[in-house]
Amino acid sequence: MTGERAGFWATVRAVLWSFIGIRRRSAYHQDARSLDPRAVVVAGVIGGVVFVLTILFVVNLVLPD
Repeated sequence: MTGERAGFWATVRAVLWSFIGIRRRSAYHQDARSLDPRAVVVAGVIGGVVFVLTILFVVNLVLPD
């Protein structure tokens, strides 16, 4: 593989866009060339955990005990 690897924030941004499901084809191809798959998996797992914890927090705030 040639080219420079994407940094931390580029990986986080790509994972967040993937959660939403909106992505340009050109951006997808750029990510496929530059992102480290291990970093994407780690960012995805962390993002998923943060998402679930946020949902649980909001539900506990809204519903009475």
